[in-house]
Amino acid sequence: MKQQPSTIKFKKNHKSKNSFLSICEQKVFFVKLGSFGIKALQPGKLNFKQIEACRKSLRRDMKKKGKIFLRVFTRHSITKKSVGVRMGTGKGNHSSWICIVKKGQIICEIAGVSDIQAIFALRNAGYKLPFETKVEKLKY
Repeated sequence: MKQQPSTIKFKKNHKSKNSFLSICEQKVFFVKLGSFGIKALQPGKLNFKQIEACRKSLRRDMKKKGKIFLRVFTRHSITKKSVGVRMGTGKGNHSSWICIVKKGQIICEIAGVSDIQAIFALRNAGYKLPFETKVEKLKY
């Protein structure tokens, strides 16, 4: 999986406001691609290692059957100044990439496995994420 975007519009991002994170997400509120999905119950930030741990856990529990759809991507950069640099002199260099997750957003979905296996795999993958999650089913 790709760790960071290949092209970006602006070099460095502003920090997001906490009020922005508390807004309930409407666009990615429902499961669309698979039959089951993980839904975030709290706002938070995901880095690439957490997304990859979630994906590996799903793949291991599904025994390489079915299909995984990741609905999040690390597109916001975090900057950090090196140690010993004085105040001023601009913003620091890129240190990591994160994905901002809002409350109610679907993080990943799976399809092609039985219901019991899907719920078990998604519950275990939810433990790898730094906020509370729940398993959502596709509504017709």
